[in-house]
Amino acid sequence: MNSRIDIIWQEILADIGTPVAGWQIGVIVMACAIAWMINGVIRAYVMRHAPEHWKIGIGTFNRLLFPLSMLVIVLISKWVLGHWQHTTMLHLASNLLLAMAAVRLAVYAMRYIIAPGGVLKALENTLATLIWMVLALHLSGVLPEMLETLEAVKFTIGKNSVNLLLVLQGLLTILTTIFVAMWLSRFVENKLMQVDQLNANTRVMLSKVLRIFLLFIAVLIALSAVGLDLTLISVFGGAIGVGLGFGLQRIASNYVSGFILLMDKSISIGDIVTIDVHYGIIRDLRTRYLVLQKLDGTEVIIPNETLIINPVINHSCMDRNTRVLVTMQVAYESDLDLVLKLLVKAADDHPRVLVTPEPTAIVTGFADSGIDVRLTVWIHDAEEGTASLQSDLFMAVWRLFKANNISIPYPQREVRILGTAVADVKDENKDG
Repeated sequence: MNSRIDIIWQEILADIGTPVAGWQIGVIVMACAIAWMINGVIRAYVMRHAPEHWKIGIGTFNRLLFPLSMLVIVLISKWVLGHWQHTTMLHLASNLLLAMAAVRLAVYAMRYIIAPGGVLKALENTLATLIWMVLALHLSGVLPEMLETLEAVKFTIGKNSVNLLLVLQGLLTILTTIFVAMWLSRFVENKLMQVDQLNANTRVMLSKVLRIFLLFIAVLIALSAVGLDLTLISVFGGAIGVGLGFGLQRIASNYVSGFILLMDKSISIGDIVTIDVHYGIIRDLRTRYLVLQKLDGTEVIIPNETLIINPVINHSCMDRNTRVLVTMQVAYESDLDLVLKLLVKAADDHPRVLVTPEPTAIVTGFADSGIDVRLTVWIHDAEEGTASLQSDLFMAVWRLFKANNISIPYPQREVRILGTAVADVKDENKDG
């Protein structure tokens, strides 16, 4: 007995050179041309009139629109031609276009949910391979036989009798509902992040809560769809509660601490903070940890519990301006009034230094080798780092000091040997 794929290829080979094949090939070519023109018109319109954020995904949208528009044309033509002749080629083309659309839709959704990287590439390749394998099994007629074999493999779970096909369907349903829930949560999260009326903490908290809620609903829908008793969830819920109470209490504490930090607004994304020995800018707030970017570019992962039980210095809680200090010494022979004016001038000439609050220069003390002076400036972009700013200010002060004959002293020590003490030492040596 020939498989379905053998029958399809026999009909295609028999139709070669006949008007039946000509009509079908003409329909496929026409559908491809129309779909290509539709994509071109839509792309040109979007590039001219659509908002800027629409243009980012127009390439992916076009790749998805092409097989779908071509599939619609092929299906309509197949229905029309089916009144006069068989449409084996159009049937095969519609299956291939449907698989292509499914692959591109899945890839588009994955790129919307998962950040670019090796994991995304592996998932895209795996999903594309599975879709094409299912299509090949369907066309060859093997898929129905595989489904019957899986359904024949039965076993019992408690008092329920299940089969392998039901288990696979349940896993597929759960994965699909979770996938849809994650896509919806990312879509809503992107919309929330554009709402300027809400502060950053509130937006992040709402997006996290929404994602957890949608994932919970997705699992409930999936379990109901496969016919499992939802009362089993109470058993798993109790087990999870016991696990959180004993083995996972630190993890649970971090999650609870994360929601507390998001709600009390003590810290926000972009704040400049000092946590323990780490000083930097908060780049991301997660439900379990935050990402702190230090001024040298390195990133530190800090559990949320640390911020609850330890002191945190928020340098930009009420004001985004950050103070930068530049300290140095000048010789005792220097004109201090001129020194202070030159320090302020060096700060005024730097583009990153704020005019308000204005730079200030003061004398802080008299040291062994020289007079200590300090320049205080304020900046609004501490996330760009302060080391380069201090270097620029030191260089500017160095040039101004050289131009005005102000010297920076070397470390020095003065040792005096008294004459009487030397004489006494000599007399002792003679007596000895």
